[in-house]
Amino acid sequence: MFYTPVKYNEPVFRPPGEANSAIIQATLGCSWNKCAFCEMYTSKTFRIKKFEDLQTEIKLLAQYYGGVKKVFLADGNAFVLSSNYLIPILKEINQQFGKIQRISSYALPGDILNKTDKELAEIHSLGLKLLYIGIESGDDELLGYIHKSETFQSTLDGIIKAQQAGIDVSVMVLNGLGGKKYSRQHAINTAKLITQVNPKFLSTLTLSFPFGLEHYQARFGGEYIPQTIVELAMELRLFIEHTNIKDTIFRSDHVSNNLVLKGILSKDKELLLQTIQAAIDSMDDGLYPTLPPVL
Repeated sequence: MFYTPVKYNEPVFRPPGEANSAIIQATLGCSWNKCAFCEMYTSKTFRIKKFEDLQTEIKLLAQYYGGVKKVFLADGNAFVLSSNYLIPILKEINQQFGKIQRISSYALPGDILNKTDKELAEIHSLGLKLLYIGIESGDDELLGYIHKSETFQSTLDGIIKAQQAGIDVSVMVLNGLGGKKYSRQHAINTAKLITQVNPKFLSTLTLSFPFGLEHYQARFGGEYIPQTIVELAMELRLFIEHTNIKDTIFRSDHVSNNLVLKGILSKDKELLLQTIQAAIDSMDDGLYPTLPPVL
């Protein structure tokens, strides 16, 4: 069993890019925890850990992970913490860990909007340089069906506000989130949102059903019709076709994905589209005609 000097409230989730980071569990669970597609924190009741407990844990982790360069604040959206609570935590991390490359956290756009520009600037100055934001979709109808706490506009405003404070964002999108009925509007409207925020990092994951398809359909507010692998690839192709972004590091290499894609948008856009089309062609048995060119 992997040893850590602190006792975590399991399960603990972190982005793949934080595999070598020290994990500080500042909050337990997710403050929203109502999304139809997400089962990550359903076993937890959201709460904020006492600062005194965190001080002890930060000191222990700093001693154990000597020389670590990155720290990740867990759980689901630790950035929900008020600035009055978050800033002392960041100061304590800096004091105990010394010079580190960055501190990061999951966040909801609303968590960002609840902080002033001055607070965000101070948070950035203390080393919190990256926020992971699962936007899932840029389509307001679909966001309503999955019971997301955000809209196209709140997501746009929150991300831009973070970027203006110098904080980078890593955005996650869910391929297949709306099924066949909402696939096209999901792809196009999500691309519109991504184009406007131009994140530093962009990743796509594929919707999965840990408790079965019927469980998700019962939680989904609309009519969810599952897609074939080919249709999922078509949706992804449509999404990428509609993006117009620059220097965004793109990854579609999560375990949930059927096709591994990596590149820089827009430099590698055509190559990514060709790769997706080649995959579609290799799977196409005549039952799934390819989409016409997007005008």
